[in-house]
Amino acid sequence: MSAVTLTTAPALAPLLARGALRSPFKRPAPDAAFPRTRLVLPGLRVDLVALTAYERVCGFPTGEPDLPVTYPHVLGFPLAMRLMSGRDFPLPLLGLVHTSIEIVRTRALPAGGEYELAVWIEGLAPHRLGTEATVVTTLRSGGAPLWESRSTYLARHRRRPAPAGRHAARPASDALPVVAEWRLAGDVGRRYGAASGDRNPIHLHPFTARLFGFPRAVAHGMWSAARCLAAHGTPDAALVRARFRAPVLLPGTVAYVADGSGRFGLRGPGDRTHLTGEVQCLP
Repeated sequence: MSAVTLTTAPALAPLLARGALRSPFKRPAPDAAFPRTRLVLPGLRVDLVALTAYERVCGFPTGEPDLPVTYPHVLGFPLAMRLMSGRDFPLPLLGLVHTSIEIVRTRALPAGGEYELAVWIEGLAPHRLGTEATVVTTLRSGGAPLWESRSTYLARHRRRPAPAGRHAARPASDALPVVAEWRLAGDVGRRYGAASGDRNPIHLHPFTARLFGFPRAVAHGMWSAARCLAAHGTPDAALVRARFRAPVLLPGTVAYVADGSGRFGLRGPGDRTHLTGEVQCLP
């Protein structure tokens, strides 16, 4: 894998426009090539005004000395978009659905610190609904790894029937007690998009969401995860997992569920599970 060092984070608008010009419906071969480039951005400092906007929309306290556990994902998003909007990325950018994230944080990350950010695509894998890409993001300081995530993104282009006699297991969040009920406004996707730079059209307006098969705009998976973690709390050294199981339609009402053991989730009307997750304290 070759490394490319950047002097500044890429501008998102041209990348999204470039991705929009490519076919929205592609069927990559199982062994399709993907970018083998590792993008590195040294000397990164956090824009505290942008951080405050993110904290507000996600429900984190503002003005804290350390970054929210999910914020490095936002820092790495422009680099990920540069890779996924390129001609050598075999999946269509628009309509990609974030399906999961796993985060390892070794210690708290000072908001005023200086970091080296790196992003690369780890690989592609078949999924019953299409193809998933795994994107890795890391944050280092002084050469020491501090934060790493693995995100999966799904391009939907087929449906495979479940094997005969096999039934999907009920998500673990079904057994978790309700802690709070949240009413979500119709502009949550636009507000998070402004704070994070993620302006995927499925999150912005009902019309643009319908172009990709959704009846209304849907909340960003990373907003849902961040909102849950703002309510749950995260140790300085932690392993965080979240799986986005069903879209949260906007506007709407969801129940935040947790049992105090580190497990959490979001449920909607009819006990539909939208998100399952867990937080583990690391030594």
